Amino acid sequence: MSAATTRSRTPRTPDRLCVEAVELARAAAEEAAFPGVVGAHVSAVAEGDRVVTHFFESKEPGYRGWRWAVTVTRASRAKNVTLDETVLLPGDDALLAPEWVPWSERLRPGDMGPGDLLPTDAEDLRLEPGWSGEDTPPPNSVVSTEMAELVEAEDADVTDRAVVPVRGSITSVAEELGMRRARVLSRYGLHTAADRWDESFGAKTPMAQAAPASCVSCGFLVAIGGSLGQAFGVCANEFSPADGRLVSLSYGCGGHSEAAVMPAPLRPAPPVLDSMASDEFTLRPAPDTGSVPVSDLPAADLGHS
Repeated sequence: MSAATTRSRTPRTPDRLCVEAVELARAAAEEAAFPGVVGAHVSAVAEGDRVVTHFFESKEPGYRGWRWAVTVTRASRAKNVTLDETVLLPGDDALLAPEWVPWSERLRPGDMGPGDLLPTDAEDLRLEPGWSGEDTPPPNSVVSTEMAELVEAEDADVTDRAVVPVRGSITSVAEELGMRRARVLSRYGLHTAADRWDESFGAKTPMAQAAPASCVSCGFLVAIGGSLGQAFGVCANEFSPADGRLVSLSYGCGGHSEAAVMPAPLRPAPPVLDSMASDEFTLRPAPDTGSVPVSDLPAADLGHS
């Protein structure tokens, strides 16, 4: 183990002259702070050879637990202590602001308003290039190198979204195939969108659990294309809580188009009570049954009251 390593692990002894320069440090703190906000001297910590930091309490409102830190030093073999820096630092129990979070992580659905622009990262996992294949497209491809100049010329004509490309042109074919977009949804983007929509309007929601049937058999469901059309559609029932929303085919609500003609659940028949007839109950056991001795039978009713 080297001497430098041993020296770095050994606690430094504060320089005596720098430790005694409390008034110099206090004057520097009071000069940097407002009058009357520098409190009592707390401690002195050695930062290096002939470098000491003095800590003072801060009485400034809004900075509870903070301390004024004034670092002083002196040159080798010099007796004059000089000021290095003055700064306000938080203590162990200081009141601190929340940790800063980038805007991309603070953003939540619904935060965007009119005029807001949301830049998309170039490496966004939800997106992928609008077309895939080899680096050099085949000669008959709409993005082939030979036709690049024609594509650029036609793109100049469709810069305005109100202009419709000529039918049969390279631009119109590329637009129809979805190849005019620089990026499209990736497989990861499709899955995350499907999970998000299914959580809001899926089979596990309380509304779907109480629905008479699912959206797959509802006449208000508008089908969509693409791979998502196999599991989702758009609700067009103005009285449904999902009107205009993408809903899972397994979702459902009380506004199902066939809810009125669906068979009602079976109910048990009401009990039948016959209150017109009377039932005969024997008050005395019959003597011919043999279960009661004759001597135990009650005397004949003579009609006495």
